[in-house]
Amino acid sequence: MIPLEKAVVARLESFGERFEILVDPNQAALVRQGQNVDIEDVVAALSVFGNASRGTRASDEALEKVFHSTDFNVVARRIIEKGEIHLTAEQRKQMIEDKRRQVITFIARNSVNPQTGHPHPPHRIEMAMEEARVNIDPFKHLDEQVKDTVKALRPLLPIRFEELRLAIRIPPDFAAKAYGDIAAGSTLEKDEWQKDGSWVCVVRIPAGIQGEFYDLINKLSKGEGQVKILNQVY
Repeated sequence: MIPLEKAVVARLESFGERFEILVDPNQAALVRQGQNVDIEDVVAALSVFGNASRGTRASDEALEKVFHSTDFNVVARRIIEKGEIHLTAEQRKQMIEDKRRQVITFIARNSVNPQTGHPHPPHRIEMAMEEARVNIDPFKHLDEQVKDTVKALRPLLPIRFEELRLAIRIPPDFAAKAYGDIAAGSTLEKDEWQKDGSWVCVVRIPAGIQGEFYDLINKLSKGEGQVKILNQVY
């Protein structure tokens, strides 16, 4: 469980009843985004309150009426998923800023300007988000928030999401050490070790990180690696 001083109230009102639990806002956000988080890692107390500030607990009858269960894990998860998370102004500001940065980074790394074939710089995306007055929900899943953001940006910025399929060959002297970093930085479709000890593979990467990925290959192989673009994937 989390320390009480880090907790905020999660509240759900239904059928004339009020239910409150004490949660960590960041962990609660993960639950709302569908991640498999242990409820005990989210809450500060294994109790469902009718009024947390007064310490009055919700009755079993009220829990059964609304949740059809008195199991704390079941009830707490429902409150987090469907209720309101009462953040302080500073907590909300920080969570919104963190999510905004995640959205900007995702769009910059995974999309390109179809007119130029190059990714939009993060600053340009940020400016367009401000112009479009994009609303950031700190509890919304990143994929969903990106989808909403791109929809708002399209009248202002030409955006296309695409991946590149690359064929890579790493010489024998660098192959063993390069394998892990290349596999971690891409989607590995197939690979094969050659008789001379070199390693060849086909990977997919977001088009927006093409330059960064080429730099990685050069670093891992001291400039001796070979990369060839096979095709673009939209």
